[in-house]
This record gives sequence, structure tokens and C-alpha cells, in this order.
Amino acid sequence: MKGNPDGLNAVLIDDRRRLSGRGAWLHPQPACLEQALKRGAFNRAFRGQVETRHVEDRLHSLKEASLRSHPKQTVLPESGSEN
Repeated sequence: MKGNPDGLNAVLIDDRRRLSGRGAWLHPQPACLEQALKRGAFNRAFRGQVETRHVEDRLHSLKEASLRSHPKQTVLPESGSEN
């Protein structure tokens, strides 16, 4: 965590697991991050109000990457043409 001008500590993502201070582990999957943000898990883990902008930015990046690698199929195959 790192302090910011608002007086709140900011949650930082430490991919290399090298930063000092209190940490919290979370699956690097959009669904897990989204659920943690929705439930206020970071505030509980860090025992107080924290700024989660960095984590939210990562969530958006993961979602965009997922959409690029797995685009939605908009046209379904016709029945009987699965041969």
C-alpha cells in the first residue's frame, strides 16, 4: 500500500511479490477481482479504507484482453450443418 494525496492508502499490484508492507493475495482473474471490489475485501484485508484505482485499472485491462482473445460468436451455425 502507498499513501496518496487524498489521505487514503492505495492498493498496489505487486506482480513480483517484492514490495514491503501488508499484502493480500487474489486470483488474477477478472471475476475474482470484480467480486473482491464489490464486497470490499481490500478494505477488510488492509483494515481500513483503501484506494483501489490501480486494481480497478487492472480489472479493466484483464477484461479487455479476455475479449480480444475470446471474441463473442455472434452467428450460430445452422441446425444440421455441424458435419
